[in-house]
Amino acid sequence: MTGQADLEWRESVPVSTRFDDPYYSLENGLAETRHVFLAGNDLPARFVDGFHVAELGFGTGLNLLATVQAWREAGVPGTLRYTSFEAFPMAAEDMIRAQAAFPEVAGIAGDLAEQWRRGARVFDLPDLRFEMIEGDAREALPSWQGRADAWFLDGFSPAKNPELWEEGLMAEVGAHTAPDGTAATYTAAGFVRRGLEAAGFTVARVPGYGRKRHMTQARMGGA
Repeated sequence: MTGQADLEWRESVPVSTRFDDPYYSLENGLAETRHVFLAGNDLPARFVDGFHVAELGFGTGLNLLATVQAWREAGVPGTLRYTSFEAFPMAAEDMIRAQAAFPEVAGIAGDLAEQWRRGARVFDLPDLRFEMIEGDAREALPSWQGRADAWFLDGFSPAKNPELWEEGLMAEVGAHTAPDGTAATYTAAGFVRRGLEAAGFTVARVPGYGRKRHMTQARMGGA
């Protein structure tokens, strides 16, 4: 099942009514992204021209903004590649409203706002090649031709959105990961960690963001 996101607002935080889960931390979504997905994948230290980030769950686009900001601040020459799988894209104005809560990335959000308003799913900037693949990732990922250097596993809570965390999908994540590639997620659920291990990753449980005691880091094929 796919379609447009259904949401309500809890002050400045969008909450999915379909999954009864906020799109990002009620404490500080940008800080959470930096802790979980950037630091969790050892970024920006690993950035090189052509580095490819893939993501399950595009949501508000905040992870993209934080990653582009880190790329630009690192001064890496060349192009960042970013592919996101999303079954329920947010309406453009909801996405723009959600991003406006984070003035630290306002410049990048402004650069991309017109892309969302025109419904773009693939676009190029001088330093970014972006693609959003709409649909159920369980169907879309097996036929994807790419391999990611870093995965952001950012579906809604495994308790509320188990389809995006099942072992078969984690196996596809592993099959579409470059040698020595990594993955990170805010969840430390045991079945998610076991699924990543079965997919070939070495998995570690590490301190999470804010009130979350633990999160998961994974590296393909080694410690």
